This record gives sequence, C-alpha cells and structure tokens, in this order.
Amino acid sequence: MSYEAKVFNVMIASPGDVSSERTIIRDVIYEWNAVHSKSRNIVLLPVGWESHSSPEMGGSPQKIINDQVLDKCDFLVGVFWTRIGTQTNDYASGTVEEIERHIKDEKPVMLYFSSQPVVMDTVEPKQYEELSKFKKSCQSRGLYEGYDSYADFKEKFYRHLQLKLNEHPLFNLTSDELEREIVESNTTIPKLSNEARILLKEASLDKDGTIMSISYIGGDDVQTNNKNLIASNEPREVARWKSAVKELEYEDLIEDIGHKSEVFKITNLGFQIADMIEL
Repeated sequence: MSYEAKVFNVMIASPGDVSSERTIIRDVIYEWNAVHSKSRNIVLLPVGWESHSSPEMGGSPQKIINDQVLDKCDFLVGVFWTRIGTQTNDYASGTVEEIERHIKDEKPVMLYFSSQPVVMDTVEPKQYEELSKFKKSCQSRGLYEGYDSYADFKEKFYRHLQLKLNEHPLFNLTSDELEREIVESNTTIPKLSNEARILLKEASLDKDGTIMSISYIGGDDVQTNNKNLIASNEPREVARWKSAVKELEYEDLIEDIGHKSEVFKITNLGFQIADMIEL
C-alpha cells in the first residue's frame, strides 16, 4: 500500500577496505525503513558512487562523482579502517573530499573508525599515516565513534541513526513543510515467480548481496547467502531457477557485474523490493 514520505539520500563514504561495513549500513537503513518509514513519513535511500554513478568524460573522477551523486545527498556516513583512499586534486582522498564537502555544506555527517585487528603486513604505511592525520584533524572538529567488530558497528550505527533521525532538525519537518515537500512512495512488488521471490529474498540476506549462476560439466548452481537453491539437476528444476535469475535481471532487481551472466549483484531497487516480500 502506498504512503506519502520524504526521501533522504544517505551517502556511504568509505575506502575499499570496509566493504562489509557498507553492507551493514545498507542493512540497517533498510531495517529502519521497514519499521519506521510509514509512521515517520521518511524513507532513507542508501547511495554510493559504485551504484549511483554512470560513465562520463570531461572531468576528474571525483568531480563527476560529486556532481552525479554527492551533491544530491542529504546525509553522509563515513567509515575508515586502515586506508584513507585515493588522493584527489584537493584532498587526501575521495572519501575525505566527500566528508569535507558535506561538513562545509552543513549537512549531517556520522563518522566511524575501526579498531578491528589487522595483519600489519597487509597495511600500506602511507595510507595508514594519512588516515591517522585525518583522524587527528577530526578530534577538534566534532565527535566520531570507534568500533572493534562488525557486530559492534551494527549496534552502534543503528542506535546512532535513530538518535540522528529523532533529534536532527533536517528529519523533523513540520506538517506544513511535509505537505510541501512530500513525494509519493508507490514502489510496488513486480509480478515474480515464487522462485524469483525466494532468490531475491535470499540475495538480500547475503553479506555481499550477490547471486552466482553457474553451469559446469557436473550440473548447474544458483548460489546466494551460502545456499545452492537448485536442489537437483532435474531439467525442470534447473530451468525454474535459471529463469528466476533472468526475471530479476529483467526487472532491474539484480545486475550482471561479471558481464558473463554468472555473477550478479542486487540493486538498490532489489533491496527495497526484497524488504517488501513476505515468504
């Protein structure tokens, strides 16, 4: 059933060594939406350059990301562990540039630093040195949070997100403001086969949000969330699950990331639809 809500874009800013944290941020946001969005008339949309940017020439990669993605976001969550990222023209990294631009625009920023154990041989000294400088610069400019495990991060981020949404004026519109700024949330579940619904739901629970559809001499697999959904190599069984993959791709709920129709990643729309599916 549709309802009126204001959509806030949440930028996930991080280097490449915290992919699990990016997944946790998305999961927490989708969980908040499922529980609170209707009563609060707010929908949070997690946004990242990897999912919301498109190829473009004529500018630096970071400028294109800023124009296409960052400047359209209302709120930023930044996470670091051992890397600061790739240097841009003006900042120590693209992630730092995204954070600093949000701070300059007086948009809310939540910043986290991991203290999880790491094998020091895998740490690039220059990256860690630059990260330490940035972290030190943040000490006099606000509050950031540390965490020592994925579970600790998820618990803290969920609690902090609720506090931010309850207390920050950006998310507390008056009825007049809401009436002027609302958008209609009318996302509906597309007509999917039972196999496609199960596959999408399982993929939304996978830590990387991926599906693997593989054919080999011994048979066929459709794998996600540590499960092979093809129970036998009976041709009808294989055809149903292979067709489910094609259904999800056709509806833009998953995208081919290997360009060989073997590895797929769930899209933002896919996550939203998965949250609406009840099996």
